[in-house]
Amino acid sequence: MNSGKGKPTNLRHIRRQTERRLAIAVVLSLLLLGGGLVGLIYGTGAAVMAVSCLTLGCAVFGLLWFIVSLMEWWTNRE
Repeated sequence: MNSGKGKPTNLRHIRRQTERRLAIAVVLSLLLLGGGLVGLIYGTGAAVMAVSCLTLGCAVFGLLWFIVSLMEWWTNRE
């Protein structure tokens, strides 16, 4: 068993890292899977338009994520 004498785990860092990775996965899934499916079903022209619209949606998502992260940082600063 572990006697507890190792390096302590920084759970806040792990949570921030996981949130960042999940946000990136959401954005990539929207752009690649969404744009790819539209391209397969409706063609290249529709895929270009869909990716441009999805990019704007991802930008809004990123802006909201940034604002929430900034508020979290502001409330937790010492």
